[in-house]
Amino acid sequence: MTGLRVGIVGAGGIAPPHIAAWLALGAEVSILDRRGAGALAEAHGLTVVATLDELLEAVDLVDIISPTATHLPIALAAIARGRDVVCEKPLALDAAEAAEMVGAASAAGVRLFPAHVVRYFGDYARAKQEADAGAIGDLVELSFRRTVAAPAAAWFYDPDAGGGLIRDLMIHDLDQAVWFAGPVESVEATQTGGAAAPLSAEVVLTHENGAVSRVRADWFAEGTPFHSQAEIVGTRGVLRVDSAASSGDAGYLPPVADADPYQAQLADFVEALAVGRDARVTPADGVRAVALVDAAYAALASGGPVTVGP
Repeated sequence: MTGLRVGIVGAGGIAPPHIAAWLALGAEVSILDRRGAGALAEAHGLTVVATLDELLEAVDLVDIISPTATHLPIALAAIARGRDVVCEKPLALDAAEAAEMVGAASAAGVRLFPAHVVRYFGDYARAKQEADAGAIGDLVELSFRRTVAAPAAAWFYDPDAGGGLIRDLMIHDLDQAVWFAGPVESVEATQTGGAAAPLSAEVVLTHENGAVSRVRADWFAEGTPFHSQAEIVGTRGVLRVDSAASSGDAGYLPPVADADPYQAQLADFVEALAVGRDARVTPADGVRAVALVDAAYAALASGGPVTVGP
């Protein structure tokens, strides 16, 4: 992959693993000049570019890791310049915007890769392989939980500004639920807490095949260690994933027990781009995850279940 020119837009907490992964893959990396970009450039030897137009002119692919509300306009600008796009989850503020992004990429003949990195964590990927191979029979009930220290920036707590616990954190496991158990018929949701930690939400998905997924996410106090769990129950057995089995204090990011999932994710995207195949995460997967977020917030507002369309 040596020689691919990658432009990073965003300098928040997810930037270091993306940058390290691109560099490990041999990319030439530039970063848009935003708050925090200078420190990242100095730490990793990146080129800082003053404007988005200049960045788009200088790169082959844009990696969007900025706040959610900015994803669509940045992606559309990149797509209009013929640039392939990697975009952090969630793709956009809602499913309509996400679909607009996907449609624009398709019309322009460029590739769009939603960055749902949990599909590339070894323990989740191995559990998925076992489930698909029939190791535990037909899936009956799935449980997912993800707990982290709450973010500091106020926008994370405002769903109208692109934040919200379900949209920002739980979307990882909503995607996992669909990855394991398939399309969803209905969504129910509850949430406790307000505009600061502690904040918890639970979403129940009823899948078209009859399986039920219970998904919980928590933003707790500063210093709370990252913890994720999954339990996949089938008619003939159970599969479990628990990040507590991994060593080290990962803080904001999940612990990594084996191969770097961020590098694996970007390597998959690059290979898919090179040979013209689908990546493990497709644009449709990205839209579907955002649609489930939309349904969960609609269920919160209505106090009852919401039907999910095809």
